[in-house]
Amino acid sequence: MLTLVLQFFTRALKAPDIRKKILVTAVVLIVFRLIAHVPAAGINSSSLKALFYGSPFLSLLDVFSGGTLANFSIMALGLNPYINASIIFQLLTFVVPKLEELSKEGEYGQEKINQYTKYVTIPLAAIQAFVMFTLLKNQGVIGEFSPLSLLGLVLTMTAGSVLAVWLGDLITEYGVSNGVSFLIFAGIIARLPVTISQSVTAIEGKDILRMGVFIVMAVAVVGVIVFMNEATRRIPVNYARRAGTAGPASSYLPLRLNQAGVIPIIFAVSLVLVPSFLAQVFAQAANPKLQNLAQFIQRDFTPRSLMYNAAYFLLVVGFTYFYTAVVFNPEKISENLQKNGGFIPGIRPGKQTIEYLSGVLSRVTLAGAVFLGLVAILPSIFQNFIGVANLAIGGTGILIVVSVVLEVTRDLEAQLVMKRYDALIR
Repeated sequence: MLTLVLQFFTRALKAPDIRKKILVTAVVLIVFRLIAHVPAAGINSSSLKALFYGSPFLSLLDVFSGGTLANFSIMALGLNPYINASIIFQLLTFVVPKLEELSKEGEYGQEKINQYTKYVTIPLAAIQAFVMFTLLKNQGVIGEFSPLSLLGLVLTMTAGSVLAVWLGDLITEYGVSNGVSFLIFAGIIARLPVTISQSVTAIEGKDILRMGVFIVMAVAVVGVIVFMNEATRRIPVNYARRAGTAGPASSYLPLRLNQAGVIPIIFAVSLVLVPSFLAQVFAQAANPKLQNLAQFIQRDFTPRSLMYNAAYFLLVVGFTYFYTAVVFNPEKISENLQKNGGFIPGIRPGKQTIEYLSGVLSRVTLAGAVFLGLVAILPSIFQNFIGVANLAIGGTGILIVVSVVLEVTRDLEAQLVMKRYDALIR
């Protein structure tokens, strides 16, 4: 198995254009990780690490910052503002007619929406920087700041977030994969030794049986994630016989069970963390009602509570259906099949094909959505089953790592196949 992997990457590195993409990705990742260790001024690093280690909420938020928040670097906000802006515009696409028209204009429309998303990222980053400052100040990690120093901190963190988005765009355009997910992947991998060490330390004081259960469950989770990411529902498609051919050509339309990838979890976690985030900010508010609400959220809406996990699960399921509807359009698929003389056996072209594809997609998406929802709440299941309160490893991080590795491998393999095909034609 290891030999096959090495042979695959050796072939990829021999291709000049693929080698260039890998080198660009590596350089961008090195720059990203170096900047992630440049600390912002006025932060007590030891208090910050203790705070993150003891808070599952902040640890999960650190995952989606690309591993920059625990260091409170100048890039501490990471990609969170951009992800939040993307959620806003994905929802507005179904509400604002002009954005809906843009989304249907192909590549040009997507570029314009992406441009608007980046504009909104800037004020969101500034707001989140101020909220993060308030949160850390309430926790005693940050001392008193003058107005000018606070302005400098907010501007620095906003610029860091914009820089992270730009680095992600570089990977998307010139590298090997989607830049946003790849930077999050890099942050998780960078923290992997610390994460595993914390998890093992947390179980160490228990017993050997629980350690064995932890290892078996971790391997099983990785296996299930790989299986679900690769699983497809094949819909047979026949093509009308053309002149000079022996008979009708047949193929299939693959519908992946996990059509949306990790995007629903990234979107859902950005929303499910908002109440806990606001509770941390308003914990010491002057208004008694705000204090009581913050205490209720901190007590009953924790990552191990039933309310939190139910909300998280439902958000993931909802976003899976939502994002699948965005990326897979049965009407467009039916139209393309009809143009190319293709049809699904036993199904009439046109309206019946659209209804059939929509029905199959709905059932397939249900399986994928439930799978993603279970992966999202996996840390809570692990903690309750093993009996460890501060288990550091989580299903979300594993899913992102496995999905990005599979996506990169799939893209590189497709490019190698195309190169061999072009060589045969020539």
